[in-house]
Amino acid sequence: MVPGLFPSDYLRKLPFGTKIETLSPGRCITVTSTSTVQNDPTMYKIFIVGVEITHPDLFNNGLIIIHGLQGYISQLSPFSCDVERMTSLSFPSNYDRSHNNQLSPQQHAALMRFMLRDVILRLRNSGFSVLSLALKLKYAELVSLRNITIFALDDVSIFSGSYSYINGVRLHIVPNQFLTIADLERLPVGAPLTTLDREQSLVVTTAGGVLNKQMMRINYMSIKVADMMKNLNVIVHSLYLPFPHVTPMTATTDSMLGGEDPMSTVPVPVPVPPGTDEACDALDEQGKCEMRQVNHVTTHVNPQYVPEIEDHHGL
Repeated sequence: MVPGLFPSDYLRKLPFGTKIETLSPGRCITVTSTSTVQNDPTMYKIFIVGVEITHPDLFNNGLIIIHGLQGYISQLSPFSCDVERMTSLSFPSNYDRSHNNQLSPQQHAALMRFMLRDVILRLRNSGFSVLSLALKLKYAELVSLRNITIFALDDVSIFSGSYSYINGVRLHIVPNQFLTIADLERLPVGAPLTTLDREQSLVVTTAGGVLNKQMMRINYMSIKVADMMKNLNVIVHSLYLPFPHVTPMTATTDSMLGGEDPMSTVPVPVPVPPGTDEACDALDEQGKCEMRQVNHVTTHVNPQYVPEIEDHHGL
């Protein structure tokens, strides 16, 4: 038995010799396939540790898949796993994560190993090899967590000058929380996010959501691709730049982090409509709530309407 959904068509397309960890910790099966008719991909055989699948997809309801084998699989060696060649796992999109709370500590630890290795492989194959390597180095620490939210920076961005991400990767990992973009957008300004960096937490500096009509920011950085990668225990969001060090009471005001455009004039406050919630939309330099502002860049403006101007820094 292995976690994840592996229909016969998926197994057939796996690289020859791919290893998949079973429910027995540290034991992996090896998947191989061969075409029975040359140049005919529809005629093939799949083998699990050398045993042929004679009845593929014997049962498949979208949650459980059963394949019929020709015989028994021999006892797996404790050296049968090789994380470098493990495949990415596949899971139903409508999985109810509340089921994870019903698992025993031993079951959860085994599930976390699968999920962490899944993300490590997917990141490595998606242009995030630096982060993938960092997660492998911190594997012993991460595998003990219940959930993980990761803010990722791709290899191109790191080698283009964002080297601080390598030393600050712990600041970009939120332990024991599975935060989707919907969860993040519900957080108020000033909400802290505990990270693996014991001396530094992340902080929401701009609230998001439909009512605010603006992109939420953490440590003044907006998210590049939300919910980029996720499985049952780990979720990954990608960033444009590494998070700078920011505290709720002392916010950095570098122009790179969304500072005022030097071509703009005096900011014009946007009045709060009657009957609406006056929750602050951003933090000022002293960490206090401030009214959202827009830059007045036209010479003739309708006093009844002031358009909202987004910054053009790509942040």
